[in-house]
Amino acid sequence: MECRDGCGACCIAPAINQPFYGMPQGKPAGVACVHLDRHFRCVLFGDSRRPAVCGQFTPEPEFCGQSRDEALTIMLRLEGLIASDRQTNAE
Repeated sequence: MECRDGCGACCIAPAINQPFYGMPQGKPAGVACVHLDRHFRCVLFGDSRRPAVCGQFTPEPEFCGQSRDEALTIMLRLEGLIASDRQTNAE
């Protein structure tokens, strides 16, 4: 699967616990990386200062869904920032 243009969900939803260039305390889940531009592209793509975890991420339908909104929802659920459908239905 190719990365969806204009998405950036993987640069917003997941936490990065390691300090990295521009974010010395790391990146909290649900917060946009400071290196995400207004077109939702990483300005550190291909740069050695880009966090290793970002370079290791491979877009997959299970994480990216069919749209940017679906990708954000899936990834925010994985981070525990929003309840899953199962948790909501169990209440």
